[in-house]
Amino acid sequence: MAGRTDGLHAAGRRSLVDDTIAQLRERLGSGAWAVGERIPTEHELAERLGVGRNTVREAVRVLVHAGMLVTRQGEGTFVRSTSDPAALLRGVQRSDVRDVLEVRAALEAEAARLAAARHTPEDIARMRAALAREAAVLAAHPERAGREATVEHDLEFHTAVVDAAHNPALAELYRYFGASVREAMRAAFGDHEMPEVVIATHEALVDAIESGDQDRAEAACRELLAEPTAAVEQLLAAIAARK
Repeated sequence: MAGRTDGLHAAGRRSLVDDTIAQLRERLGSGAWAVGERIPTEHELAERLGVGRNTVREAVRVLVHAGMLVTRQGEGTFVRSTSDPAALLRGVQRSDVRDVLEVRAALEAEAARLAAARHTPEDIARMRAALAREAAVLAAHPERAGREATVEHDLEFHTAVVDAAHNPALAELYRYFGASVREAMRAAFGDHEMPEVVIATHEALVDAIESGDQDRAEAACRELLAEPTAAVEQLLAAIAARK
């Protein structure tokens, strides 16, 4: 095992933990340690990197939290993923509203199909409760500028749809993506050219999921997202024409 750490070198003093994280992340990304493989021990890594074991422990903790490593008590630390989720998130955060809406449509349409087949009564109740809260905010803030207040409730509704698919991987991906979804929604809802939030299309999605018809649920989800997506396309086209 130690022979496969030759790419590591003594960490610099700029930031021992950051440098250690960067080197371990590089080794993981290069495939030097395969998924499922146990990485060198804390003691071995500390010697190779020329840092203290506390520094290694903190770096490993960060990478465990990032989802690249997993620690099993009594066994050691193993490679969970060679892809850096943080890099993915940074890429998503640099995306524009159109990009976010397109990915959102893909994730939610599949989630709606699965939700139609797997939902529980509690899932449906959660969706309808989120919609009721959103409708109450819209009633209290009829002015267009007030629509931004519905963002959290709208995201709560869409998250409930995704959770109703009962696919932990899909739910985790959507939550990881959630920060960019939230910012895209804030930008869209604050733009006066964007269409009003229509509770009826959201209710139609819940009805479709509750019916158990997967095709109907997917179609209802795509219809719900079609209008804001089209509006974004028109806005981007108008901006490009002015350049």
